[in-house]
Amino acid sequence: MIDAYEDPGTADVRGGWWYLWWLVRCQPGRSAAGALLGSIWMVLLAAQPYLLARAVDEGLVPGRLGVLAGWTAVMFVAGSVNAWVGTLRHRTLTRLRMDANFRTVKVVVGQVVRLGAALPRRAGAGEVVTIGVADVQTLAQALTVVGPGVGAIVVYAVVAGLLLSVSVPIAAVVLLGAPVIALLTGPLTLRLQGAESEYRERQGVLAARIGDLAGGLRVLNGLGGKGLFADAFRRDSDRLRAQGYRVGAVAGWVQALGIGLPTLFLAVVTWFAARLTAQGTLSVGELVSVYGYVAVLVGPVAFFVQMAYDLNRGVVAARRVVGLLRLAPEPDTGTLPAPAGPAVLHDPVSGVRVVPGRLTALAAARPAEAAAVADRLGRYGPTDVTWGGVRLDAVPLTDVRRRILVADNEADLFAGPLREVVAAAHPVDEAALRRAVHAAAAEDIVRGLPDGLDSVVSGQGRSLSGGQRQRLRLVRALLADPEVLLAVEPASALDAHTEATVAARLREAREGRTTVVTTTSPLVLDHADTVVFLVDGKVAASGPHRRLLAAEPGYRALVARDTGDDGDDGDDGDGVNTRETGGGSVPGVREGVTR
Repeated sequence: MIDAYEDPGTADVRGGWWYLWWLVRCQPGRSAAGALLGSIWMVLLAAQPYLLARAVDEGLVPGRLGVLAGWTAVMFVAGSVNAWVGTLRHRTLTRLRMDANFRTVKVVVGQVVRLGAALPRRAGAGEVVTIGVADVQTLAQALTVVGPGVGAIVVYAVVAGLLLSVSVPIAAVVLLGAPVIALLTGPLTLRLQGAESEYRERQGVLAARIGDLAGGLRVLNGLGGKGLFADAFRRDSDRLRAQGYRVGAVAGWVQALGIGLPTLFLAVVTWFAARLTAQGTLSVGELVSVYGYVAVLVGPVAFFVQMAYDLNRGVVAARRVVGLLRLAPEPDTGTLPAPAGPAVLHDPVSGVRVVPGRLTALAAARPAEAAAVADRLGRYGPTDVTWGGVRLDAVPLTDVRRRILVADNEADLFAGPLREVVAAAHPVDEAALRRAVHAAAAEDIVRGLPDGLDSVVSGQGRSLSGGQRQRLRLVRALLADPEVLLAVEPASALDAHTEATVAARLREAREGRTTVVTTTSPLVLDHADTVVFLVDGKVAASGPHRRLLAAEPGYRALVARDTGDDGDDGDDGDGVNTRETGGGSVPGVREGVTR
């Protein structure tokens, strides 16, 4: 089975069937062993009726008890060996499925990492979740056909050959039965494939809505939009349920026919054999053997239908995986060297100039506009930004990522020990970690956890408040110690006292380093060397905070609005800043919704 750190290989993305075949080719030995063991297992099952016929004709009917005991012992040994083979077959196929599952997870995760910031623009979160949770399991289950599928074909041929030695007409009926069943169930399996594809797409849409709803429920409450969002979710849920009924109806017919048709077909074979026995064409032992063969064939014939069902569902899942794997990262055509040292970042679209070594604040009535500037300065999406006179998109992306960091206030927090969560896989010494925790005013978070920095944090920091999560994101950004730090709303969920502390300590921690923050909080703006006031995404004015307050009425109105008149400041402990949601202004909330 694939190792957690082993290269999963290069997936075949020419189509769903090709991807399933690639999963088989990645395990040639195990696939061959599964097919061989599955064939032996089913052939030994088919051997029992033959042995029983010999015991009846050669031992029971003539009254030769010794011969009867001998054939009985042979049947016992064959059954014992088959039980052992069945155990090996099951273990082999379980490993085959698990390898396909883990290998697919690895290639999907690798693709998500390669796409990086382009992923949200190429695929929805719900689609990725559905692939990782449902589709991976479905396509892995489809690989079961490697064992029982090959075995069913082999035993079908073997039983047909054995029946040929008993009766040519019976053998002909058996050989013609499988194609008839395939013709009857084939159209249904194709219809199932189409219905399943549409169901998976709707499932992805609904999963995305669930994620949005869970992550922004309190924000929606603040905006009064919970009912509207709930109505949209209800409509999508109703459509998904209706599509699920359609899938279930087709699947129900497929499974019903998979049991009913083989049983009906084999009943015909048994009736035909009984007629031949009554006519004296077959002996009693041969009749017993035919009945045994018929009983054995119920499994393989039913599995042919089940195999078509599983393969059609598997190829639908594989096509969705292939669709994600086909997405190409944004092209990196950069070949020019990055500036040798700190240099000016200039965004010609907005007119923003970021002077190296200074703390610059971007203030805008619509936080999305300031965030868009930060994205362009960090090269997340198309950009005309220059860095020391060189176009940012002309520099290799690895150089940009190594020196420029965009710290989003909605960035993910992974599960694990707090020390590892904020270190983000980078080696960090204890002193640097303590300094970053102090700069983000996060000492109380560490003290409040049972094991301090070694305490385990749940995924997305669900056990923490919104303000605590925001400070931990800032700790992680400070530990990275980039040459240029672009922090989007780093203190929007904090109470006034903590926000002022973070603003002062952030300036001190980043002294001499280039830092850009997007905010409309006067507590943060007052610590900035330069404040850039944006109107409609363009620079309207720039300068120290106090000078803009005196000279720019629009800026003064924006900052006064952010301060609020109700005096209700603070983190409510659930990630919604009551200071920002008071007085009709929701800059922090809008940021969380629009980005």
